[in-house]
Amino acid sequence: MTHLNRRDFLCAASAATLATAASRSGLAAAAGRTRVFIGSHTSNGILKYDWDPTEAKLTPAGVAAQVSTVAWLDLAHDFVFSASELDTFQGKPTGEVASFRVSGGELQPLSARNSAGTGTCHVATDRTGRVLISADYTGGSAASFRIEDGNLSEAVWTEHYTEHGPKADRQEAAHAHFASFSPNNRFAYINDLGGDSIHIYRFNAVTAELTRAGIHHGAPGSGPRTLHFHPNGHTAYCMNELVSTVDVLDWRKIDGSLTLVDRVELLPAGYSGPTSTGCDTVITRDGRFVYFANRGDNFLYAFKADFATGKLTPIKRSSCGGKTPRNFTLDPTERWMLVANQDSNWISIFRRDPVSGELAEEGRNVDAEIPMRILFV
Repeated sequence: MTHLNRRDFLCAASAATLATAASRSGLAAAAGRTRVFIGSHTSNGILKYDWDPTEAKLTPAGVAAQVSTVAWLDLAHDFVFSASELDTFQGKPTGEVASFRVSGGELQPLSARNSAGTGTCHVATDRTGRVLISADYTGGSAASFRIEDGNLSEAVWTEHYTEHGPKADRQEAAHAHFASFSPNNRFAYINDLGGDSIHIYRFNAVTAELTRAGIHHGAPGSGPRTLHFHPNGHTAYCMNELVSTVDVLDWRKIDGSLTLVDRVELLPAGYSGPTSTGCDTVITRDGRFVYFANRGDNFLYAFKADFATGKLTPIKRSSCGGKTPRNFTLDPTERWMLVANQDSNWISIFRRDPVSGELAEEGRNVDAEIPMRILFV
């Protein structure tokens, strides 16, 4: 990785000080560090690291919580929530959803609940921090929970999906993969990779109850994996795992519906390499740049986004630094991209040019056992 010049060093250090001062980790702002939690698909399910943006240095700091087989982490206020991809929990055929208080850079266990089904792979909190939704991949189901001072209620609402798609090896049944909330916090969404659909709900931020509001159908065999909303307030990007495409969608605040505007191919024309699958999406805070990760051929793809329309213009593909990028994220300064490379057992770190949006071709790697999620606090 190239060294920071004096100008970049000063900018990054200034941004890091502000980000750390706002952090809930409890680390001293003067130290210029931020606490990072890594979801790990092991018995030591949440690892902790310290992040120094002046040198792009990620330092292991031990195990934060021994909660098993963590596939995702989410943050709301002073609380972290985890999804454990289990076949049984507390004697029932479900995964586990757990909550923790962040205090002094450490995690204090608060509650653990059964999800709706097996293989819980994702959790998301609404914009008030009072509602959590979980998605179960193997169980093909979803559940909602109330949050009170970081503690999770028992499941308030559950649904088991029955749709399946044309690809028998991956769509033999429903596979709920991702939960998200609309910009106005009135609608919730569950991506069903197995059913080629996005389920749309109205939800009550007080009771955590969900009611059906519609469904968006993706292309047959596409496998919609994730859904992310652009800061313009009306564009969303759906990553289609099975065909490595991105659907650019128009979101309507009145009824929560999604309408296809464009479809972006992530693979080169005539691609004939290893099996390749789309993974995740990162959008800069100002909405000027959007990044996608792809697995199999293992790359990141940078795009420039038109703020008004959400239209994507490709910049370039670059290495993800390892095998099977499961999750990736920008650090609080947005000068560094961190990639959780699941099958390489490391976090890869790349410098980002905030003006051009380009990522460096080479980065550095930090060991992390089966990393699934990177969460800055």
